[in-house]
Amino acid sequence: MPPSLRLEKITPDTVDAALALRVHPHQEKNVAPVATSLAEAYAFGDTAWPRLIFDGEELVGFLMAFLDIQWAPKKDPEDRRSGLWRLNISADHQGKGYGRFAVEAVREEIRRRGGSLMYVSWEPGENGPGDFYLKHGFRTTGETTGGQTVGVLDVLDG
Repeated sequence: MPPSLRLEKITPDTVDAALALRVHPHQEKNVAPVATSLAEAYAFGDTAWPRLIFDGEELVGFLMAFLDIQWAPKKDPEDRRSGLWRLNISADHQGKGYGRFAVEAVREEIRRRGGSLMYVSWEPGENGPGDFYLKHGFRTTGETTGGQTVGVLDVLDG
């Protein structure tokens, strides 16, 4: 990845640009808008990790990770997971490696915090991101959440 790629926290100076970020119209049904993600980040506090993706001075995307969330408290209160919650790459910047950079950045953050697995879920079907995640090493778990397919990646491999 070019050295110009970096993650930054959302600040008062960048929040308007973050809220204006849009994916391709045919992808809107597959990922919540940044505004929804920021509201969820506020509600989930320290377990949400929202970041903007910059290439140089240009905003190219948004990601949000979930870190050490209790996954299924009614089934197994010890089941705590971390992973990629949202990934929005601007329509004008897709296909340039920014999504791969985002996956690797979250993977590294989970590894840095002592995690060994990274989870993601996606809307199945046409124009969904399933092929992207599978191409980047995620494997399906057989689980679903809210109708979405759940995938997992070993962060210690690669």
